[in-house]
Amino acid sequence: MHRTPCKKSSTLNEITGKQVFLKMENLQKTGSFKIRGAMNKVSQLTDRECERGLIAASAGNHAQGVAYAGKVRNVPVTIFMPIGTPVAKVNATKGHGATVKLVGQNFDETYVAAREEQLRTGANFIHPFDDLAVIEGQATVAMEMLQQRPEIDTIVVPAGGGGLLAGTLLAVKSIRPDIRVIGVQSQNAAAIAIAYKGMSGGFIPFQGKTIAEGINVKTPGKLTMNIIHSHVDDMVTVTEQEIASAILFMLEREKSLIEGAAAVAAVLNQHIPSPTSNIGIIVSGGNFDISKLAECQQMSIQVPLAK
Repeated sequence: MHRTPCKKSSTLNEITGKQVFLKMENLQKTGSFKIRGAMNKVSQLTDRECERGLIAASAGNHAQGVAYAGKVRNVPVTIFMPIGTPVAKVNATKGHGATVKLVGQNFDETYVAAREEQLRTGANFIHPFDDLAVIEGQATVAMEMLQQRPEIDTIVVPAGGGGLLAGTLLAVKSIRPDIRVIGVQSQNAAAIAIAYKGMSGGFIPFQGKTIAEGINVKTPGKLTMNIIHSHVDDMVTVTEQEIASAILFMLEREKSLIEGAAAVAAVLNQHIPSPTSNIGIIVSGGNFDISKLAECQQMSIQVPLAK
């Protein structure tokens, strides 16, 4: 895997009054952190297991990671993706040699279809988040951050099914338990935040639509939730308008196209609980559907002025 940069953001520093570092997983192979977990899982399969092939369900980034890992080991891969998955992600997955089947209106429906196919064929199911080998692969993002920027006191992590957040927690709380880890979700897809804090936390129930389709997961993993419940320091949510504004902010100010941007939005809009001085943000991926940039412009709110 690439050892992605963890760059300082002078603009975010000015806006927040903090030292902010961006872990640029949008520059990772296949465009997101997901390849880390997929490669770790697939590398542990035996040759006999690989003969049965690989199968996965994904909104896009896990799909590309599994497809790439399968190509490396010369294993046939079938990926189930929601019908509304951006064409760029579908084509990128096919480009790595995988067979793509578009089934279901969201990840959860796609997941059920993939599981049914796996039972029928006996292929190895590579779960996008609720698998310890996958979680451990995602943990390497945080491990690199701690090496690159040891001064970090808070790490902000976007969360869908919880694999990246759980991996970050395992790494950070084992090596540097003093560092706070904050998970971030869209208010429109806040399953983990609601499970962690309950409705009393002021969260809006799952509404089924978010511009951050990569974290649009209705049911988080049992394993990931156990880890998150035990170790996370806090969960916060951001609005769709804040996410859209963060995407445009990163494109205009940091010259980086990113997807979702929930973690960036949380820091940009001052949602991270104090005290923090040195914040690390995991920029989880860059496979954004550019046809949605106009939608982002319509939804966006004004970015806070620098202090």
